[in-house]
Amino acid sequence: MLTRRAISPEVGKKLVDRILWWEDYVTRNKGSLNNNPSPGNKAGGLTTILEKSLGAAAKGGTTPLNDVLLYAQQAEKKGFLFMDSPGYDPASVTGQIASGCNVVTFTTGRGSCFGCKPSPSIKIATNTEMYNNMVEDMDVNAGKVITDNKTIEDIGQEIFDLIVRVASGEKSKSEIQGLGDLEFVPWQIGATM
Repeated sequence: MLTRRAISPEVGKKLVDRILWWEDYVTRNKGSLNNNPSPGNKAGGLTTILEKSLGAAAKGGTTPLNDVLLYAQQAEKKGFLFMDSPGYDPASVTGQIASGCNVVTFTTGRGSCFGCKPSPSIKIATNTEMYNNMVEDMDVNAGKVITDNKTIEDIGQEIFDLIVRVASGEKSKSEIQGLGDLEFVPWQIGATM
């Protein structure tokens, strides 16, 4: 269930403008907002990109949305921000880093081996089975909410504490393995959704 989020009229207009832009973009590129272009999403049980977007919106909780940014636009406000970007992980995170992100927290349910220099990437596994299979590459096991009866608050604190340590110089597992040289990918020309 999605919760209501405080949005100012200015931020609401920016969101609507982005939706209208995407409708035009996919039409020009003979795409559709009603399908699911990612084989990984399909294999994971998602039937549309809308379902994935609803999950992403739910992850933001109830924190007020403070701004909507264009791809790679410099962030000028603090707090919870939305950046319009393609769903392709390397292109999306590249835009966030160009905007000013200096520590990436990357959730994965299927085990994306992702690191993105120049910013350290903290990988958060959404399920314990995948975490155990990829323990050398995953920094946090959020699946413990289900398998180990941890609370969402417990995992949130673990993530927060790790962000502070990594921002202070501790290396993420991506950094330890030297991952990230090939993941800095600007938004490609053409239908990238």
